[in-house]
Amino acid sequence: MHTPIPVTVLTGFLGAGKTTLLKYMLKAEHGLKIAVIENEFSEAGIDSQLLGDEPVQVMTLANGCVCCSIHGDLTRALYLLLERLDAGEIAFERLVIECTGLADPAPVAQTFFVDEELRERYLLDGIITLVDAAHAEVHLAQAIAQAQVGFADRLLLSKTDLVDPAAVQALSERLARINGRAAIRVVEQGRIDLAELLDVRGFNLNPDLGANLKPSLRPVRKAATPDRISTLVLRTERALDIDRLSTFMNELLETHGKQLLRYKGVLNIAGEERRLVFQGVLKLYGFDWDAEWASDEPRESVLVFIADELPEATIRAGFEALTAG
Repeated sequence: MHTPIPVTVLTGFLGAGKTTLLKYMLKAEHGLKIAVIENEFSEAGIDSQLLGDEPVQVMTLANGCVCCSIHGDLTRALYLLLERLDAGEIAFERLVIECTGLADPAPVAQTFFVDEELRERYLLDGIITLVDAAHAEVHLAQAIAQAQVGFADRLLLSKTDLVDPAAVQALSERLARINGRAAIRVVEQGRIDLAELLDVRGFNLNPDLGANLKPSLRPVRKAATPDRISTLVLRTERALDIDRLSTFMNELLETHGKQLLRYKGVLNIAGEERRLVFQGVLKLYGFDWDAEWASDEPRESVLVFIADELPEATIRAGFEALTAG
């Protein structure tokens, strides 16, 4: 039985410093055996002069890390790494996948939901998005850049030294409106404590939704915002009927699944002592029963939706119907 290999997906704006961060991850003396899958769209490859034009090229670096350059299919590269790992040709304990600056991270994340064999061998740990603080306003005018923020489990701000603290604060507040789940950290010249990037557990089915998430109390007819993507947090202490919940989620995904970038819930189900936890990406989601509620804690259900042109009125109406007597 293989222990699943944790996978970190690294995405972000063009020029935000992904390659610099990757070089730091690969060259630092951290004692970790990390494999990196780097796509062919990088402006400056990790060791592009050493990697030829073959569709998939793999090399082991001096500190034991593995660099894999791909021209084409991600799934093929993932299987190739497993074959070489199982044959003893290479060794790695973690995998980092770099997305091109113009890429939507959704298909990469979905790969680990859809392919059963890959799901057994790899464990999607987190999506990390780099945000260029100096050019964020220009980048965030693009829907794809907002999507990269919306999908993230952690947001890394680069080039904060080039802008004044007030602008960094304003950007942080804007990012929090787009994605209320993701912690925001500063990265300097590609350097950051790797503990901030690894073992994020963003895709684990667990009850940790973060105590800092506040319910969205704004009116449904909200003021215009420059961002298409936003976060909605809903809470209730009323026990939920599991059949009505299932109907609500199925109808929501059928109608708006392509808009729901990330969603997660920790739920109090009527007649059940255990928490129900669920999460998903677009139309793909999973759920499981977790630990029992402690006798002294409020049994509060929390749902978080991060969506493109968030169907807030629909979600609120469905949620209110769920929680009605």
